[in-house]
Amino acid sequence: MELRDLKKISEQHKDKLQKIKVCAFDVDGILTDGRVWWAGEEIGWNRSFNIRDGYGMKVLQRAGYKVGVISGGNSVGLRKRFVENLGLDFMYQGSEDKRGSFLELMNEGYAAQEILYMGDEHFDIPLLKRAGFSATVPEACVDVKSIVDYVTQIEGGRGAAREVIDLLRYACDIYPEIPDFEN
Repeated sequence: MELRDLKKISEQHKDKLQKIKVCAFDVDGILTDGRVWWAGEEIGWNRSFNIRDGYGMKVLQRAGYKVGVISGGNSVGLRKRFVENLGLDFMYQGSEDKRGSFLELMNEGYAAQEILYMGDEHFDIPLLKRAGFSATVPEACVDVKSIVDYVTQIEGGRGAAREVIDLLRYACDIYPEIPDFEN
């Protein structure tokens, strides 16, 4: 499979992407492949995450973006990954009605056009329609794919969020600081 030229595609979305200040991601189906398993009473239902998505989120945070998740799921594993491990700026979980979480971000002073949202299911549609830039994955339901700004080439849980993060990075000239070996 030939990968898309994300730098070229970012130019098509530059007007919307350059307004973004907050990046919010759904978890199941976006940051995971949608599979869950029981990890015992202490953890509950657990998921696997892609390290490239997490690194991309950290790059955005270092560049001054507010980054977090809005998930209908609720588990200790999510808190451990996104709060304790990645130190994301926000984490809303436990309700399929995600409108309140989106409104909380707006109440912090962010306009809807300054929020990027990535989701894949019917209950994500209100946020996807309201966000300044919306994206989903190839395996999302048809209703979602028909309304978003961008559908990734990479599947959920395999670096799809990173693909969208890279679109934003290229549109806004954000590159992680990489020191030379000698320095």
